[in-house]
Amino acid sequence: MDINWYPGHMTGARRKMEEDIKLCDVVVELLDARIPGSSKNPDIDTLAANKKRIIILNKVDMADPAVTEAWTEYYKAKGFTVLRMDSRVRKQTLKVTDAVRMACKDKIERDKRRGIVAVRPIKAMVAGIPNVGKSTFINSYVGKTTAKTGNKPGVTRGNQWIRISKDVNLLDTPGILWPKLGSEEIGLRLALIGSINDNILELHEITLKFLDFLVDNYCNILKDRYIIEKLDNREALLEEITLYKKCIKKGGEPDVDKACKLILDDFRSGKLGRISLEKPEDTDINHEEKD
Repeated sequence: MDINWYPGHMTGARRKMEEDIKLCDVVVELLDARIPGSSKNPDIDTLAANKKRIIILNKVDMADPAVTEAWTEYYKAKGFTVLRMDSRVRKQTLKVTDAVRMACKDKIERDKRRGIVAVRPIKAMVAGIPNVGKSTFINSYVGKTTAKTGNKPGVTRGNQWIRISKDVNLLDTPGILWPKLGSEEIGLRLALIGSINDNILELHEITLKFLDFLVDNYCNILKDRYIIEKLDNREALLEEITLYKKCIKKGGEPDVDKACKLILDDFRSGKLGRISLEKPEDTDINHEEKD
């Protein structure tokens, strides 16, 4: 499975981010809590090397709580401020304001010492890869619809400044991947959460690999959702799920493609339960697979 997807618009988006980040005091990066390592764009680390950093582990309601706790400690040890949230819940998003102010406390105090009376808003860039929930976060945080949302990559295409309060402004940016995904495992995880367009993927192969993962790590979830008994053969397992979900073509032939989409949709929507696809020991911050 070779996934290497870098649409042309991402080149321009990265260039614009490189320009705008010079204006910002802090970078708020959203990661998908189900893949906090693989959803972290190494380009953002390069661009934001001298900036204050906040990481939001988003969609925690879909991730394995114990694994999320491990990732929280992992990124804290790297020096990041880490927040965990379901960005659809506005009360959870509002804690970002205090985190931004705390991260920029030195700047605020420096301005006071310089006698700057007028409040200079903290400028915070919101960044992340496609489909980690940036637009949902922005809309929930602001309390109204300011950014387009959608359960597919590439919804946000332009940068926009949003005034949060008299002392905090946010810059919403399009989701960008990095030019080379680095490994098959990272590509698979990104595909599973929907950060890569399904139209260019081999959904059958991806679904089989996902079933392998579930058998090894969350077999009870698999059994409970699809009422299955035998887990020893992934093709047979996929066929059993196909029949259980009544995915049948005209003429009575099993519709395996439909079943694959259904399984992926169940995972992406959280219907399968709280599942994390990787642990901190599986991959490091630079997206280099460990031996």
